[in-house]
Amino acid sequence: MATEKKKTSQVVKYNKWGYIFLIPFVVVYLIFQMIPLISTIYNSFFENYMSGLKQIGPTWVGLQNYITIFQNGDVPKYFGNTMVMWIAGFIPQIVLSLLLAAWFADTRLRVKASGFFKTVIYMPNLIMASAFAMLFFTLFSETGPINSLLIQMGMIDTPYKFLSHVVSARSLVAFMNCLMWFGNTTILLMAGMMGIDNALFEAAQVDGATSTQVFFRITLPLLRPILLFVMITSLIGGLQMFDVPQILTNGEGTPMRQSMTMIMYLNKHLFSKNYGMAGAMSVFLFIITGILSLIVFKFSTSESND
Repeated sequence: MATEKKKTSQVVKYNKWGYIFLIPFVVVYLIFQMIPLISTIYNSFFENYMSGLKQIGPTWVGLQNYITIFQNGDVPKYFGNTMVMWIAGFIPQIVLSLLLAAWFADTRLRVKASGFFKTVIYMPNLIMASAFAMLFFTLFSETGPINSLLIQMGMIDTPYKFLSHVVSARSLVAFMNCLMWFGNTTILLMAGMMGIDNALFEAAQVDGATSTQVFFRITLPLLRPILLFVMITSLIGGLQMFDVPQILTNGEGTPMRQSMTMIMYLNKHLFSKNYGMAGAMSVFLFIITGILSLIVFKFSTSESND
């Protein structure tokens, strides 16, 4: 009995250090996450904005701010814009990342200088999105190198206004997001593939399975948890899309606000100091993010159970 009590007391002492190490995280989370979240939800129920130099509010209006953001019809439109640009960037990103990860993780190929290539494909992730957006803004402007090259090649007669057409503007935003994040996705998928037992691949080879069959029957099913993580994090990042379209379109979401995202719309309320509407938009975005993440999670877990 004495020995058991001694062991129990030692376990309690060790557990104490775990809680002590958690204190900094809990403090930071409360100060920078929980308190601002509660404050945002609270402010969303007030009318609080600047009219010229005059401060209007804060006045309690209940759910009126939420009703207003749906009545004007802008939120569904900007939500659609955000999802279209995210999907257009995520699909080629995940396809390219899967191909590269399978290439790097396959020990039979013995890819030379693989460390160099992994570094190169990850480098766009290290560049600030604002700098990346400024680079593409310069490249695809009317007087930029892309238009000059196309004119010299005889493909066009006059400079093409990439940012004045819906398809080209959205495509640029999607392409930039794909280019910035496919390296990070590749590293995650490659880590997942390298964690798969090689005995499974060897057994498949003995049974005469082709590379395509191995990929779709063994690799992809076992990568489902990593793919789920990548999809949810990418979805959250897509809903928070701001800096790239903000810089490319000078905050206007041109043309005809077809590249305006929800965060850009939220930023306009904050810039005009309409804190009540900005708070309502933030809460709405938080709810939408949670719902979509749960849908993706439930859909993936139901498939794995089947």
